[in-house]
Parts: sequence; structure tokens; C-alpha cells
Amino acid sequence: MAVVVDRETRLVVQGLTGSEGRFHGLRNRAYGTRVVAGVTPGKGGQDVEGIPVFDSVVDAVASEGANTSMVFVPAPFAADAIYEAVDAGIGTVICITEGIPAHEMLRIHSYIRTKGVTMIGPNCPGVLSPGKANVGIIPAEIFSEGSIGLVSRSGTLTYQIGHELTQLGLGNSSIVGIGGDPIVGSSFIDVLEKFRDDPETASVVLVGEIGGDEEEKAAAFIESELGKPAVAYIAGFTAPPGKTMGHAGAIISGSAGTAQAKKDALEARGIRVGTTPTETAQLAAEPARS
Repeated sequence: MAVVVDRETRLVVQGLTGSEGRFHGLRNRAYGTRVVAGVTPGKGGQDVEGIPVFDSVVDAVASEGANTSMVFVPAPFAADAIYEAVDAGIGTVICITEGIPAHEMLRIHSYIRTKGVTMIGPNCPGVLSPGKANVGIIPAEIFSEGSIGLVSRSGTLTYQIGHELTQLGLGNSSIVGIGGDPIVGSSFIDVLEKFRDDPETASVVLVGEIGGDEEEKAAAFIESELGKPAVAYIAGFTAPPGKTMGHAGAIISGSAGTAQAKKDALEARGIRVGTTPTETAQLAAEPARS
């Protein structure tokens, strides 16, 4: 098993004919992901290196049995692309696009919850289940198969910690980049629930950032419900006070949302927090080797 994407994933790339959609869609296919279709309105009947292109997601689902969508549509049209995928019966939507307005994501978040759809992103690197499927922009070659689940708000830190684990001879069951916007399709807790229920995931690494209170909520869930070892890393200890940093979600109000506040909340729940990505990987290695 894995979470979010696996060998049963049949991927449609919304925006496959664009430069970014094409590049990453073909990389995903080269990894072994079953990329069965692309969608670009007005370009139905074309193909991208053998991947058929359709005018709508409905057509891609009907013709190719697509069950997962990767959204590489420009921000002004991305919300409509997400609605289109959901209404076509797609069960998993992974939106790489950044710059979707928060008010649009509020409406999308409410809508997908009524449909039982799993959404990752927007403004995220995607999901990788090593040896099974890669949907997004994660550099799969630096990860290896294993039993450590990794969930993160940061793309590049996800890559670094995953690579550190590989260097330690360990691997990941799935890597999920939830995105750094204030409103995303899946929270830390949503993904932690999936890792809890996944028999191939023996332990979890959580990578957080300054801003918001999602890490504090996740700490309570890990303590009470995860039932598996977990460690964490929080980026932003050196962020200058009062300065906007990185993702749109990195908003601090007073002392709330600071890296120290998040570290304190996690450690109060018995969750060890690494001070560097390297130390975090070493902490994660301890239960994996015990």
C-alpha cells in the first residue's frame, strides 16, 4: 500500500500541452506512473508523446479511466480546472499551481469535502510513493522505498530530509507535500490519518514552517491518535521578526505561529523536534532501526 498515489493511479494531466505540464507529466510517466491522458480545451485529438489529449476531464475519464488529476493550469483558470476534475468523478486532485486566491480555495475546500475527494495543494510539490507512482515535481531519484511516511509544508525541505534518509539507508512509504498556502486541500491531520491507516508506514516525519497553527493541531493528533513513532522539523527559527517569509501561509501573530512556539507544542506532546534536517533524519532513523 501507499497513500494518495500508488500503482492503481491513472493520471490525467490538466495542462499537459503547456511547457511545465508536459515536462513534469513526461517525467512522472518515465518514473512509472500511469499517465493515461492530458486535458487542454480545444486541443482534443492531439497527443503528447503518445499520451492522448482530450478537451475535457469527463472525456479523459470516460475514455481512459483516469482517477487522479494533476493540475498544471495557470492560476486564473486553476479553480475551474479543480471543479471540472471533481465533477468528472476524479477521486484525487493534486494541484501544483501557485497563486490561487485564498477566497477561491475556501470555496473549493468546502466543495471537495462534500464530494469525498482527496485534494493535495495548491502550491505544492505533489506526492511520491517510491517504486509505485510520482505525481508532481518531486525529484524521485533521491528517494527510496521504505516505511517512513513524510508530510511537509515545504517542497525543498521535503527533498532534503528524504535524501538524508536515503543516505542513512532508509526509505519512504509515501511523501506528501501539502503546500504552503493558508488554505490547502489536505491538512497535516488529513495526511496523518492516511499514514495511521497504512500498514506500510511504520513511522512519520512531519516538516512544518512558521505561521498558522497546523503543526500544533497535528501534535495533538499524533499524541492521541497516530499510534506510530513521529518526529518533526520546523523551519523558520532564524526568520527576522515582522518580516514576511516564504509561503503565503507563513503569517505570525504575536508569539503564535513562531518556530519556537511550534517546537514547544510538539515537544510538550512527546514529539522530538530536530534542529536541522540532518538531525531530523537521524531521529527518524532510530525507530526505523529498532
